[in-house]
Amino acid sequence: TPPDSLSPRAKMHQYLNLVLADREVKAQNPDAWAVLLDVNGNLSEGQGSNIFLVRDGCLLTPRERYVLPGVSRQAVIDLAEGLKIPFEEQDIDLYDAYTAEECFLTSTSLCICGVRSLNGRGFAEGKVPGPVTQRLTEAYKELVGCDFVAQYLRRLDA
Repeated sequence: TPPDSLSPRAKMHQYLNLVLADREVKAQNPDAWAVLLDVNGNLSEGQGSNIFLVRDGCLLTPRERYVLPGVSRQAVIDLAEGLKIPFEEQDIDLYDAYTAEECFLTSTSLCICGVRSLNGRGFAEGKVPGPVTQRLTEAYKELVGCDFVAQYLRRLDA
């Protein structure tokens, strides 16, 4: 939803565009997650998730203008600061994404989830999570006092 129509900071549960995008993507690949572009063609967000990239050791995420600034997003930004990982909010186009070394999503349910590929282009040389994502994941697990990765893996094995 363009911010000129409705501020993404207003959590209004108006997720229709995100739900439709996710359905369209899952029709092609049931394991895929949709990530939408803003009105300028830059990455914005997924269904209930924020996106981050790592390029040249710097953590990047879209500007707040086009995304809901989630609690998990802010937690990762704060953790990056504590870990001395450079961080920038900026417009991120597909070229930026395709040339990034790592990518991950954040949300309340996912916490931090490494992304293997975007539009078929791989990240972290196929080793997900990449090193920066792994550092942030370990710090996040310590912050929340829970090994959410182990919980997810146990659920997969069930």
